[in-house]
Amino acid sequence: MGLEPVLAKELTQLGANDVKIGRRMVSFTGDKEMMYRANFQLHTAIRILKPIHHFKARSADEVYEEIKKIDWTLYLGNEKTFTVDSVVFSEEFRHSKFVSYKVKDAIVDQFREKTGKRPNISVANPDVRLNMHIAEDQCTLSLDSSGESLHRRGYRQESVEAPLNEVLAAGMILLSGWQGDTDFIDPMCGSGTLLIEAALIAKNMAPGLFRKEFAFEKWPDFDAELFDEIYNDESQEREFKYHIYGYDIDIKAVNTARMNVKAAGLSDTISIEQQDFKEFTQPQNKSIIITNPPYGERISTPDLLGTYKMIGERLKHQFKGNDAWVLSYREECFDQIGLKPSIKIPLYNGSLECEFRKYQMFDGKLKDFRSEGGVVKTDEEKRQMAEKHRFKKEREFKKRLEEQEENEEADIRSFTFHHHDLNAKPERRGRRDDDDRDDRRGRDRKGRDDRKGGYKSSQNRGGHERFDRSGKGRSFGKGKDFADKRRRMFDNDED
Repeated sequence: MGLEPVLAKELTQLGANDVKIGRRMVSFTGDKEMMYRANFQLHTAIRILKPIHHFKARSADEVYEEIKKIDWTLYLGNEKTFTVDSVVFSEEFRHSKFVSYKVKDAIVDQFREKTGKRPNISVANPDVRLNMHIAEDQCTLSLDSSGESLHRRGYRQESVEAPLNEVLAAGMILLSGWQGDTDFIDPMCGSGTLLIEAALIAKNMAPGLFRKEFAFEKWPDFDAELFDEIYNDESQEREFKYHIYGYDIDIKAVNTARMNVKAAGLSDTISIEQQDFKEFTQPQNKSIIITNPPYGERISTPDLLGTYKMIGERLKHQFKGNDAWVLSYREECFDQIGLKPSIKIPLYNGSLECEFRKYQMFDGKLKDFRSEGGVVKTDEEKRQMAEKHRFKKEREFKKRLEEQEENEEADIRSFTFHHHDLNAKPERRGRRDDDDRDDRRGRDRKGRDDRKGGYKSSQNRGGHERFDRSGKGRSFGKGKDFADKRRRMFDNDED
């Protein structure tokens, strides 16, 4: 919530039609290529849903009957597995899981009646993932084309406690208006999420490059050749002439961030060092700071208010002539910064309604800055701040800092999804060669094999290449380059 306009702008730039903003969602129309590109290229989408049936229902039985009207042989077979996720906002339907069960029963019963057999359920890795959305009596059943949430880019090898969500990080950067036209700095970088997302935006690289798979690749109408073209198209990527810097006081966070940067193949673009923010000095080049300091809500520092006072002091004296953006949760923390923001943007970090504030840093007095033609607040920023109901009527934003328990840990960087544990160690998918090859995808563009044998693919999917024990490839149809790229990227062995 709060990133809907950013996602709508991304979709418009991608070429989507009929882009409309809703509550925590954006709708659009497009063809199969647009659906593939939306999954592959959008920075601020969590998942892409393809609606297949709209209807009204006021009871679970009505839902069952409507779902049973669909010809499910178009999407499923007895050999396929599926699962159903439900989101319900209705007085008539109190339990989303019960709705999921009724949808599942309708599908299974249709197959039993027609074939005497039924497809199986698989929660972990289904062939087809369905999404049921109910708002009062308005029901929409959709195919989930993404599968695993799109915030799981695939480059994260290790994590710090409660990391910043990748989609939120990308949204913060896009909200700031930064497009790679200056240096970028995160002085409290944690596991490096803001740094990597900034590099992807600066270079206009698709976030989907690091993904192992998308749900639409298992659909009966999957066009491997079309997706191959999209995956290999680097025509929109651009050169980044500046640099990205990350700092953190915790050496464990520094090492974790370096590992993630290396896995993304961005070590030539991003530098990370151990440094306390209180030691930060004026950068030589024009720069922007975007950072997510401790909030003191779940995890804290020994002197939370002192930390924010230090942030304000560093920005005022050591970041002149630049813009800084800070995401936080408590009014009292922002008060300690002691600087007047030019804009405040409400954003949710998990369940916390936070604020994303911009500070324009200038040398000398405000009066002198304005007399010299300086603009503290643009017309667009004034317009946004003047909007009614910009913040919720009953705000959750904390105005007072409650006493912190002695054993609270360091720093909040959480974004919670009901079906995914962000603290779980992700599957290692990207290669990390010792020489940190410049080729960020862990393989070359032409699909040449840099391995010397001993590898045998566990898959033999259509259009992919299978490798025997001698390491010699045998092509199985179109998409050889695409197969090589994906295989190399997810090879966990290290040379």
